[in-house]
Amino acid sequence: MMDFARKLLLTIPAETAHNLAIAALPLLPVQQTLPDDPIEVMGLNFKNKVGLAAGLDKNGEALSAWAKMGFGFVEIGTVTPLPQAGNPKPRMFRIPEKQAIINRMGFNNKGIDYLLRNLEEYRLNTSGGPLIGVNIGKNAITPIHKATDDYLICLKKAYQLADYITINISSPNTKNLRSLQGKDQLQQLLDTLKTEQTVLAENYQKYTPLVVKLAPDMSEEELLESIEVIKAVKLDGVIGTNTTLSRAEVQGFANADEAGGLSGGPLTERSTQVVKTLTEHLPESIPVIAAGGIMNGNDAVEKIKAGAKLVQIYSGFIYGGTGLIEDVNKKLLDYQS
Repeated sequence: MMDFARKLLLTIPAETAHNLAIAALPLLPVQQTLPDDPIEVMGLNFKNKVGLAAGLDKNGEALSAWAKMGFGFVEIGTVTPLPQAGNPKPRMFRIPEKQAIINRMGFNNKGIDYLLRNLEEYRLNTSGGPLIGVNIGKNAITPIHKATDDYLICLKKAYQLADYITINISSPNTKNLRSLQGKDQLQQLLDTLKTEQTVLAENYQKYTPLVVKLAPDMSEEELLESIEVIKAVKLDGVIGTNTTLSRAEVQGFANADEAGGLSGGPLTERSTQVVKTLTEHLPESIPVIAAGGIMNGNDAVEKIKAGAKLVQIYSGFIYGGTGLIEDVNKKLLDYQS
């Protein structure tokens, strides 16, 4: 039934399909139990290494469904302090020939308070499910020089309920957001958030790891500068990578010229390169979570070989369904045995 529903959704406009799926998933008889592949990362115990990347469930509306699919962790968001509509439609496009998606959603979400109500309800009604990360961003109306204020608001509100928090500074669909990856801006942002994390940890007697999500489009020099900042502030982890602005792999295909971030198959190689650079220059105490172009279990194995501790799927899940979760988990278990 799930396979039929997925194939049907791929025949209708991308964002319509996305919204229908989020609404319908909690109602479907989804149940998939995977063999355990436990690992401790950032002081957290993951039941397996397969996660859902941020962007699919922006508001935490399908948490009960993800819990039944076998994910080891699920990242919800990106969420902002205030609700916002995002960019004008249409803003999501498929390139099926390359198993790719282009989106320029623009952090459309119902706000941090709405997401946390959903997360709190999930916590009350579910035990033993996947770990939950909350991916945070800034509102479009917030000037870039005040972006830290938005991240602080979301950090303070999400800290108690989230298992970890991801700082999204790499979406290409919010004006000037990627400038926060620059050395000085990144230092100021991460210093402030780490300081607040210390205060919150004392207040709640709970340590919630902070992770930053980076873009695949930085030069080697820019990436190395970001790494130095991440090391200096002793961040808890890094996700590599977000979507790309490159169209080198999709030239000539329908929708290839649409503005926005490209994800899926065309990102596989570049995201693996970034993961390798990150793991070569970061200490073991700052683990890397791989995202970008994981379309099958072998892609996930390559990410682990490059040094990642965990992997996240999104576009591969859109095209491959729940079978991809099982395939990734199996291939990772086989690789380790």
